[in-house]
Amino acid sequence: MALIAGVDVGNSTTEVAIARIDNSHLEFIASGIDRTTGVKGTKQNIRGIINALNDALKFTSYAIDDIDLVLLNEATPVIADIAMETITETIITESTIIGHNPSTPGGIGFGVGKTMHIKDLAAYNGADAVILLVDASYDFAEVAAIINQAIDQGKPVVGAVIQNDDGVLISNRLKYIIPIVDEVRFIEKVPVNMLAAVEVAESGMTIETLSNPFGIATVFNLDPEETKLVVPIARALIGNRSAVVIKTPAGDVRARRIPAGKLQIFGQRHNASVDIESGSEEIMNSVEKVRPILDVRGEPGTNVGGMTERVRAVMSKLTDQPLQEMTIQDILAVDMFVPREVQGGVAGETALESAVGLAAMVKTNRLPMQQIAEELQKEIGVRVEIEGVEASMAIIGALTTPGTTMPLAIVDMGGGSTDAAIVTPSGETYSTHLAGAGDMATMLIKAELDLDNMDIAEDVKRYPLAKVESMFHIRMEDGSVKFYNEPLPAHVYSRVVVLKEQNLEPIMTHHSMERIRTVRREAKRRVFVRNVLRALRQIAPDGNIRLLDFVVMVGGSALDFEIPEMVTEALAEYRIVAGRANIRGSMGPRNAVATGLVLSHFSRNSKGKA
Repeated sequence: MALIAGVDVGNSTTEVAIARIDNSHLEFIASGIDRTTGVKGTKQNIRGIINALNDALKFTSYAIDDIDLVLLNEATPVIADIAMETITETIITESTIIGHNPSTPGGIGFGVGKTMHIKDLAAYNGADAVILLVDASYDFAEVAAIINQAIDQGKPVVGAVIQNDDGVLISNRLKYIIPIVDEVRFIEKVPVNMLAAVEVAESGMTIETLSNPFGIATVFNLDPEETKLVVPIARALIGNRSAVVIKTPAGDVRARRIPAGKLQIFGQRHNASVDIESGSEEIMNSVEKVRPILDVRGEPGTNVGGMTERVRAVMSKLTDQPLQEMTIQDILAVDMFVPREVQGGVAGETALESAVGLAAMVKTNRLPMQQIAEELQKEIGVRVEIEGVEASMAIIGALTTPGTTMPLAIVDMGGGSTDAAIVTPSGETYSTHLAGAGDMATMLIKAELDLDNMDIAEDVKRYPLAKVESMFHIRMEDGSVKFYNEPLPAHVYSRVVVLKEQNLEPIMTHHSMERIRTVRREAKRRVFVRNVLRALRQIAPDGNIRLLDFVVMVGGSALDFEIPEMVTEALAEYRIVAGRANIRGSMGPRNAVATGLVLSHFSRNSKGKA
């Protein structure tokens, strides 16, 4: 009797399948899973492998030293968490214009005037309109009284900027309606005696003038070149109920730029150069024209140049291979919007800028996995071998799904890469490995929603949404309502939450549930649907997806509550029968590679080729 363990080191998780072999009989007895430690294909994976082995063995009578052989997949590292970046032109404005939007403004209307501290209002006798600056030392009732008295005296007060959260309280005590923007934390940064515009829309409406670059240009008499540079300001204020824009002492709008740059794609037969600003479609068209790719380089001195070189440097360090041997074998580009802080802002204002998200797959040789095998063997005292290529092993595992047979195509949707493979009726296999999967979708969600960390973005990706509308009920994203007998925790009230394993986890953002849902689904569609179609074209006969009959989805992302449906819907156009695998009739879409490693070894041994 022999105990064999198949270990699939993935970008996000490490999976294990353990089988008992008695003469010519094989029986799977346990499975396990744990987070991958370190970057896939590096020595840091060893701790995660041991953890996954222990997880598989915890409900058996065996220990690690009872195992006779550990089989590893021949992993292709995809440093998705490092390689993905938003590549856009960086515009750094010189604190010339600032914008702000509080959640509870006061008053209504539009006012343009010179900024003035409220303490100076009593001595002011000029005819020019003024915007009052009020710091936190002033009480709301005091401010209202000062403004009422000033306007009664004929002083042209047309708006106010308040440090405290007092906009509504002040407005309710005024005899005259003026726009009031409050919650300006850094009121001391607001320059005095500079032209400013304050706009507050009616409740339920949005501002019109300050969200329009030409509106800002009209107020501040900007020339065409300056108008181009205030576009981020206008974008930052689109959809807001209130805003203030102030022209600062510099008196002009200046900027310095770090260009997005160009990608140089080198193939076996052709090369291509494509500007990042051309967008993801143009980039991916160039990738397909050049394929197979030998390497990808970024233009020196640009954003994308820095990104590609950093990817190479990190992988060289992690794999102990020379930097010059590090090549990028695939990239995935996705169009996206990212919030960028508006320079010179008084409250961390952001504007949505178009950008391109990139995921890169770095080609390495077999050596890193061989090093892992040798180190793991030393640590656990068990023989360790590299059994086979990941995609081929996944096919063998997928064929344990009831109802499947050759020919069969699979797509393995993991954390860092999307792999596809096909097995012909004669048993020949063809496979491809593409950059970009679950980790990239998480990155897109984090960037577009401006979330604090990847864990929150991961939850948004993995779980449905709801809005807490009272202490006793929530509205699900599908419109249904769920009621509770006990009051909900106070910290989730009026928040958008993720339904995480029966718990309500609040998302600390001002985005609506509908907006979050749209961002989540678009991220999945742009990454998974696009990559699945791209992968299947590469393995399909003559590159024609319509020639495929059956496609089985495996991998951790195949467990997602909506990705398989999206992929199935996209493949339905090609009349392909697609669905999630059920490895060994019990594991669902997980454990395909780990199962395939064991079955591949068993098949070779049973034929006397061990």
